Amino acid sequence: MRTVLVAEDESSIRDFIVINLKIAGFNAIEAENGARAIELYEDNADIIDIALLDIMMPEVNGVDVCSHIRGKNSNVGIIFLTAKTQEQDKVEGFRAGADDYVSKPFSPSELVARIESLYRRVEYSKELLKTASGDAITLGEYVLDLKKHNVIYKEKTIELTQIEFQILECFFNQPGSSIDRKHILNMVWGEPYFGDDKVVDVNIRRLRLKLEDDPSNPRHLITVWGQGYCWME
Repeated sequence: MRTVLVAEDESSIRDFIVINLKIAGFNAIEAENGARAIELYEDNADIIDIALLDIMMPEVNGVDVCSHIRGKNSNVGIIFLTAKTQEQDKVEGFRAGADDYVSKPFSPSELVARIESLYRRVEYSKELLKTASGDAITLGEYVLDLKKHNVIYKEKTIELTQIEFQILECFFNQPGSSIDRKHILNMVWGEPYFGDDKVVDVNIRRLRLKLEDDPSNPRHLITVWGQGYCWME
């Protein structure tokens, strides 16, 4: 059964989400606050595929819940549910490890479509772990581990979220080639993508922070103005 952790402190919204998830064929585990969400995740980590987190929750906020889950599992899908629309709130969520966000008010069809899309990516990531024909892709001092979904650089292991891994895999499979934002969205998020395409830029920023010696002046993951991004050895 496809399982979603639904963490939302407003019971009417939570009930509405759960009903629509069940209609779509998902199993839902409900949490009324962030602290309870962490408890339920710890108890059900082996079956939870997606975590749907409201940002503003009592006891523990959604960003901190996201960070906790990411510290345990890089492959679980995470969507923020929020009434906030400011750019900084989105960036903060993505930096914590979220894959997507849905702004209130939302339509049930859009929410389910986002969850379905993310679930397909989570399953694809699991299949990559099972069926990877090679062990790694090496570019210069960087080694992308296709089975563990991390990067080794200067003998240091750098953990990646599933989204970061899939984006980096695109670049490692096409070193020296510029890849535009739309192509990255199609390859990683799939079609149709309903969210904000700036999610690509935020993940590129996160990858630079993890992989570049000087993230503000990247030597490897560079911007090709008017074309997209490129990985240079």
